[in-house]
Amino acid sequence: MAQKSAATLLQLAAKSLLSNEPAAIHALGELPRDIFVPLFNAAFLGGHKETLKAMVRVWPFYCLHIGALSVQETCYEVLEAMVDGLQLLPTQDSSSWGTKLKILDLRQDLDCETTCSDKSTHSFCFQSCIYSDHSILKIEEAQHNVRCLGIGDSESVPQSVWEPLELVMDISFNDAVKAKHFLSFLRNKVEQSFGSLHLCCRNLQIDKMSALRSNLQFLDMGCIDHLEVDDVLLNEVSSILSQMSHLESLNLSNIPFKSCKGRNLRTFLTCLGRLESLQELNLSCFCLTNQLHRLLRVLPPQLDTLCLSFSDLSKRDITVLSQSSHATHLRLLNLSNNQIFWDVDEPFLILLEKLSGTLQHLEINNCLITDGILTTLITTLSQCSQLRVFSFAFNPVTMPALVNLLQQLTAMKELKFVIYPVPIHCYEQGNFHGNVDHDKFAEVQTQLKEMLQEEKREDMSWTTYLD
Repeated sequence: MAQKSAATLLQLAAKSLLSNEPAAIHALGELPRDIFVPLFNAAFLGGHKETLKAMVRVWPFYCLHIGALSVQETCYEVLEAMVDGLQLLPTQDSSSWGTKLKILDLRQDLDCETTCSDKSTHSFCFQSCIYSDHSILKIEEAQHNVRCLGIGDSESVPQSVWEPLELVMDISFNDAVKAKHFLSFLRNKVEQSFGSLHLCCRNLQIDKMSALRSNLQFLDMGCIDHLEVDDVLLNEVSSILSQMSHLESLNLSNIPFKSCKGRNLRTFLTCLGRLESLQELNLSCFCLTNQLHRLLRVLPPQLDTLCLSFSDLSKRDITVLSQSSHATHLRLLNLSNNQIFWDVDEPFLILLEKLSGTLQHLEINNCLITDGILTTLITTLSQCSQLRVFSFAFNPVTMPALVNLLQQLTAMKELKFVIYPVPIHCYEQGNFHGNVDHDKFAEVQTQLKEMLQEEKREDMSWTTYLD
């Protein structure tokens, strides 16, 4: 109770300070350390740009994270103010604390505190870059060797002039005016630092190439672990991938069909095969007809997420997938929007059997699943003991088939979320692609909810994309 009361008092003190922003900025050098975090939270949520800029300059901790604070698109000006507060060159700061800030993390992360634990003997940050040669971790290690071990020429590391800083971000390249302005600001900031500021981009999102080629040059590709690319030629994707070494997640969508052939595809697969840390692969609107065997051949064995929506997969591709080594350990599989051929000896059933011990998330939306196919799937599906999410929306299924499925799946204790299709009878004039009769659909929702209650599975959620 005492700690909670103290926290509340600090929050009240922070709000009181911000009521007079000029006075708050003037007092920063004399404030106790304990008030900095609540003051930062209040200033960020209130959009007090000048206060945030000043706080970064005298931040008394090794690192500063946005953490769980809400980041909106309108926050560009707030983020820019914080970056502008970074002290890239030495300053004669007369404040009582001075600045200890070395790592500014502008990513939203619900599990991240505003600052990491501050040990008296050694400053550290859980989110610091560990891959790049320009990371503060490696620079400080080199400086430590120079100072304490006498390795190398001390004059080669002018630490009195250049203090290393690290800016950790997720970056999006798109046509939005504010995003372009912010990227231009970041680029200028990096150039003005003369190498002392390491921009560590962890998540890179690219929507079309546009002015991308020149802007990519100021990024350290070795830091990126998540890459999302939309509407870009495959050879341009390969050019980006060739510069990456620690990528964990790759998401490609709307890659033009004409660029996914011949030499372009071979080069892409070669680059993909070098990504030994890859765990997630998401290809959407990426034509793979009779080519899946080539893709699976280069994927690392630890891959646990595979999404191939709108990939125009053939029966041969599904067969190859069911026979691959990846068919024994995938945790998430999405084959939505493919015309899967549902034969008696359907290889998809074999695939499900092999994944029964690891699969946690399955999506087969819009795959032409009918009542008979759904009945066939139930037995194999019920063997997937780890399954938590099952989505089969936009398939032509009747209400009796849904009821039968629910009765079978309620025995699966790990299954918590089912995304089901609107039954055929709920569509006006029986047109599966027409408008939905919401009165009929409401009756369906009520019936399924009552059945879940009868089965004592209130913990299981059945929803559609209309909910």
